[in-house]
Amino acid sequence: MATWNSRGLRGSLLEELINRTNEKYREQHLALIQKIPTPITPVRMDQETRRITLAYFEHRSTVDYIGAVQGIPVCFDAKECRTSNFPIQNIHEHQVVFMRDFEAQGGVAFLILYFTSADRYFYLPYEQLAVFWNRSKTGHAKHFKIEELDTQYELTCNGCYIHYLEAIQKDLDTREF
Repeated sequence: MATWNSRGLRGSLLEELINRTNEKYREQHLALIQKIPTPITPVRMDQETRRITLAYFEHRSTVDYIGAVQGIPVCFDAKECRTSNFPIQNIHEHQVVFMRDFEAQGGVAFLILYFTSADRYFYLPYEQLAVFWNRSKTGHAKHFKIEELDTQYELTCNGCYIHYLEAIQKDLDTREF
């Protein structure tokens, strides 16, 4: 059983930037993306602050975000990494399966990655994620390197926004329908 406080606030900066970006996209009528809350059951609370100090996950969540961009269904997860090697174990099998199935239904699935040591953000299309995932399951590297990512999918972070809509368009442009 995984506990809620076992990883601290890892990823909270990235998610805050994405949340602000999503608010801006909604205000500009460009996209409607919702953060999917992870269902937890509190075990212990601090009575003074009324904050949850220990909890467990009720069940596996799918991805962090889901919504639509100009009528196109999208889902994605946000992941941070401290080094230039991203461990595949940070992506759960149920997430990969959900993203695969989402794409099979005509949606666009991807990851937004933040390499904190390099201060670089990337859009990773599901198709490339699947390559890294399958490679790790067949005895090869259990990670991928920042150098393996396509620089055309590097995202800009201006102030408090991570601009990812252009990357979705590039992803769509490479697909055969």
